[in-house]
Amino acid sequence: MAAKLLALACIRNDSYGDLSPRPHYPSMPKYPKGVSAQETSLEGSEAKAMFSVIGMTCSACAGSVEKAVKRLPGIREAVVDVLNNRAQVMFYPSFVNKETIREAIEDVGFQASLIKDETNEKSIQVCRIHINGMTCTSCSSTVEKALQAIRGVQKAQVALATEEAEIHYDPKAVSHNQLMKAIEDAGFEATLVSTGEDISKIDLQVDGVMTGNSMRMLENSLQALPGVQAVDVSTEIKKISVSYKPDITGPRNFIRVIESTGSSRRFKATIFPEGEGGGRETHKREEIKQYFRSFLWSLIFTIPVFLTSMVFMYIPGIKHGLDTKVVNMLTVGEIMRWVLSTPVQFIIGRRFYTGSYKALRHGSANMDVLIALGTNAAYFYSVYTVLRAATSPDFEGTDFFETSAMLISFILLGKYLEVLAKGKTSEAIAKLMNLAPETAILLTLDGEGNVISEEEIDSRLIQKNDVIKIIPGAKVASDGFVLWGQSHINESMITGEARPVAKRKGDTVIGGTVNENGVLHIKATKVGSESALAQIVRLVESAQMAKAPVQKFADRISKYFVPLVIILSFSTWLAWFLAGKFHGYPESWIPSSMDRFELALQFGISVMVIACPCALGLATPTAVMVGTGVGASQGVLIKGGQALESAHKVNCIVFDKTGTLTVGKPVLVNTRLLKNMVLHEFYELLAATEVNSEHPLAKAIVEYAKKFREDEENPAWPEARDFVSVTGHGVKAFVRNREIIVGNKSLMLDHNIAIPADAQDMLTETEGMAQTGILVSIDGEVTGVLAISDPVKPGAQEVISILRSMNVRSIMVTGDNMGTASSIARQIGIETVVAEAKPEQKAEKVKDLQAAGYAVAMVGDGINDSPALVAADVGMAIGAGTDIAIEAADIVLMKSNLEDVITAIHLSQKTFSRIRLNYIWALGYNILGIPIAAGALFPSTGFRLPPWIAGAAMAASSVSVVCCSLLLKNYKRPKKLENLEIRGIKIE
Repeated sequence: MAAKLLALACIRNDSYGDLSPRPHYPSMPKYPKGVSAQETSLEGSEAKAMFSVIGMTCSACAGSVEKAVKRLPGIREAVVDVLNNRAQVMFYPSFVNKETIREAIEDVGFQASLIKDETNEKSIQVCRIHINGMTCTSCSSTVEKALQAIRGVQKAQVALATEEAEIHYDPKAVSHNQLMKAIEDAGFEATLVSTGEDISKIDLQVDGVMTGNSMRMLENSLQALPGVQAVDVSTEIKKISVSYKPDITGPRNFIRVIESTGSSRRFKATIFPEGEGGGRETHKREEIKQYFRSFLWSLIFTIPVFLTSMVFMYIPGIKHGLDTKVVNMLTVGEIMRWVLSTPVQFIIGRRFYTGSYKALRHGSANMDVLIALGTNAAYFYSVYTVLRAATSPDFEGTDFFETSAMLISFILLGKYLEVLAKGKTSEAIAKLMNLAPETAILLTLDGEGNVISEEEIDSRLIQKNDVIKIIPGAKVASDGFVLWGQSHINESMITGEARPVAKRKGDTVIGGTVNENGVLHIKATKVGSESALAQIVRLVESAQMAKAPVQKFADRISKYFVPLVIILSFSTWLAWFLAGKFHGYPESWIPSSMDRFELALQFGISVMVIACPCALGLATPTAVMVGTGVGASQGVLIKGGQALESAHKVNCIVFDKTGTLTVGKPVLVNTRLLKNMVLHEFYELLAATEVNSEHPLAKAIVEYAKKFREDEENPAWPEARDFVSVTGHGVKAFVRNREIIVGNKSLMLDHNIAIPADAQDMLTETEGMAQTGILVSIDGEVTGVLAISDPVKPGAQEVISILRSMNVRSIMVTGDNMGTASSIARQIGIETVVAEAKPEQKAEKVKDLQAAGYAVAMVGDGINDSPALVAADVGMAIGAGTDIAIEAADIVLMKSNLEDVITAIHLSQKTFSRIRLNYIWALGYNILGIPIAAGALFPSTGFRLPPWIAGAAMAASSVSVVCCSLLLKNYKRPKKLENLEIRGIKIE
């Protein structure tokens, strides 16, 4: 198990180029004795190396390699993947080099070689394939096994609800065509939805092409363009697919090249009618139509069969006509029923035969097998009675043609309703995709930025750095920033933020949002699949693919379900038949139109068709699909079933302070100088140092320093040399040949700088006022003390109070000093505070809480909180805005509102209770339905479940489970939050 976990960690890291911060073994010294982290940072930045390690056989081998590497000086982290024979090492080149690491691995008895950087960059691609023909979890498990058996496939997930597979694979070892062939070999139809290659890809339709040579000429012309990665040509449908780098080129360039190619310029290019995701929607619509057509045709044949066997037999004149003998005991009614039910059985019901054959061929059994067995038993027994009646002058038997025909009709009706309902579970994605406007107004500017012309274009033709005009009431066509104008934009459809957000020059805008009043000119920065909207769609799609651990329960049951039902069905028939043969029940129990064998057969068929593995298979994925969709509409992006399942158990939340409990935009409120110095010069040196840092406190200092240069919008600061940022402590640099150190007390003491009593008093005073005190040292002497305040978010106190009422413990973990942290904690009602914690110490605190038995959620900004976000049971990145692809987080909260933490937990609880309800219904239905179908009530009440009603009940169970999940669409946030008016703070 340990080996698998290590392997997964490595695979993930290889895919995303980020190292898992979880330590797998007790931490070894990262630096040589007497060397601090600050000195390490001074020497140079960290590096990453990947080694091939041959000879490892188990997790113990991986452990010995990892320990050997970690014993070396200057190693930040080492992770060993025993399954793929690799080791990934993060190290500081100032203290250790790649060759030394390689030798250390070889010293413990393994063969090691360095893997070149370029070979492991983006070595894993993700491909999505639509699979047609799956009916239950048995089918999805078959496909999953077939894919996982292929060399080069790292991970394969098959979702029954979305009918899609998401495969992580090495393109050097296997192609997506081979993956599709494996699915088809398993007996299902495969359609490619997307590959890892088409991150920036567009399909163009070309008119005017007469020959294959013309297409080749166009292909060569496009291939010659800079930034074009691949060109795929489909001559039959006149389609050209272009994969490209959006930073270099774009779709308008391709159209221009196509239309200018050739002497006569006869080619015309447009975007291929089937846009992004259109193929999937078209397939869904086609599937719904197909089931509806099949049901209608089935009904046309089944209604006469039903009437002749169930209704007309009670109408004297018609009954006489139907009972007219043709040959021996063969009647007109029997011939009619045989003729009408045969197309239903073999033409309309053909899908059940093909499904059964494909399943049995691969050693599994699914719902199709049960339906085919049940309907065949009824149909072929009826054929036997008809042939006996035709050949015997005294044979009297009853046919069950209506059973097989009505059974197929009801099952088709159930499947039609099921695909209709399943389509509604993924409406969230369809709505998101429809947010993008169809057209955009493209502006052409001259060298001075004046508008020369404007042109309406298809929004999919927008390229990076285009200038787009957004008129009032129109949708923003692309992610970008405002070049000119001011307005209010409604971002509720993306972030869930109810109030329109003011926008002016320099502010960012999100594609798909609505411009309320003013005209804006925006510059496109992220287009196509790079946009926030596309990223959200991908994240929601991936979430709907990911299986919740609770689904393993259904997968385990499905393995044995169908064979068990077949055994129960046969046992039921045999028990009733033998009981009848040996007079185990009175003759009066047998209906007048049947004999003992036929009664037993009816019970056996009913058991076979009432059992429903589909309802079990759909219980979890449909609820997860609706739950993640509802979350996305409220700005809460949940990354799949695992996150949902973990979030509903949370009983302890660890909050970061800056940007999570506070607004996150600190302002400098006080400056005290301890040396004679001009304030302007003091801030000149400070700003030159801090402008290189991304920390919010650094930005507050730079913003304040700008006040001394009111005449300049973007002032140029003096050059800073040898800049070093010490995480959790501060920064250091040389400006105008003077050493500037800005940071906390620890940083000063680490550099042997004495802190005067006056400065110490000022620090104590600022901390008591919930402000952050920052010391400034110039040339080894403390020169000034800064006080920076970060206001608490409105509603933070109420949110902590609501969490307490939900029996959820709240803890603050921050890198800030104890005084400031305690003061803010008192304001909002948090009792436990951990202050002056570095990122890795936050992760350690999370692990301590987990060890104490808590299910821990970590709420942070997703940047310096990554180790803690990963270590927690549920990591929540708050205030992510458009940066939704935060790898470390399980749940991404797009707004900065703390109330969304409660929404995420509450939604996960509601979704999980819906999953439980689905399982209770699906299992309860089978547990109650099978005995009733087997005749458990017949001896005492005389109630018998005919096979066609059993089939209808089976179909209804699947539909009811999907509809039960769909009720989650009516999700409302907790009433406590409705009364909580949270107003945003904007600090200019």
